[in-house]
Amino acid sequence: MFRLALIGAGGKMGCRLTDNLLKTDIPVTYVEIGEEGLNNLAVRGLSPTPQDEAVRGADVVVLAVPDVSIGTVTESITPEMKTGAILVLLDPAALYMNEVRLRDDIAVFVTHPCHPPVFNYDATPEERRDFFGGIKAPQAIVCALHQGTEENYGRGEYIAKTIYAPVTRAHRITVEQMALLEPTMAETIGAALATLAKEAMDTAVMNGVPPEAARDFMLGHINIELGIVFGEAGNPFSDAAKVAIEYGRRRLFRDNWQELFLLENVREQIDVMLHPEKLMYTIK
Repeated sequence: MFRLALIGAGGKMGCRLTDNLLKTDIPVTYVEIGEEGLNNLAVRGLSPTPQDEAVRGADVVVLAVPDVSIGTVTESITPEMKTGAILVLLDPAALYMNEVRLRDDIAVFVTHPCHPPVFNYDATPEERRDFFGGIKAPQAIVCALHQGTEENYGRGEYIAKTIYAPVTRAHRITVEQMALLEPTMAETIGAALATLAKEAMDTAVMNGVPPEAARDFMLGHINIELGIVFGEAGNPFSDAAKVAIEYGRRRLFRDNWQELFLLENVREQIDVMLHPEKLMYTIK
């Protein structure tokens, strides 16, 4: 048995983790200082523990705090951790940018949810409404051991499967590979394209298409288009659609967009995420 300290336990992410940890017999101390977060703990019948007390007694410390705060938070947490304890991060950004205070005698484990997949054919209505995962819908997760032993990895993966449950698969990757997945693949590109699709729908409405018709048309087409592109639908795009796709790619995308995956550009994306004030100076 091990003791776990959850930092930021009453926040948005912290509450997701708290709710799953309450289903287990893992001894947990919950750390929270925000008024709203304290209220969130109170409605769950939980009382907060002072940070220094929680961290000193923990074998595992999980940080459920915003990316931009991780560097500052670890300045006070890492020195208090027991030798051999595991620091668990829920995002690779701050670690990849060397903004996390480390110690040679602790392990560092990173994990992130994949979220429930679009193609989830056996999902119940409740599972289909669980877009984030960790409530009803099964999801895969990714895990990386930045430093530590294989035993540390095993415990970290066990914790990750617990806080993100129900979990279908745990993919072991590196911290650098996790940074390629997020922000670059999933947010810089994937979320930007999703935002563009919504803006396209809104623009159709601005040009006179009834909102309900535009929404039904867009979401239905996104469904079949994803099915075709990812090999789920069993049929190709029509010849006319292929022409429209190529026309759209030439108008919408830069020829060098894949350079976003170059490591120096990945670091720039993460740097901007952690320091939003830099955004206006980085896009060329």
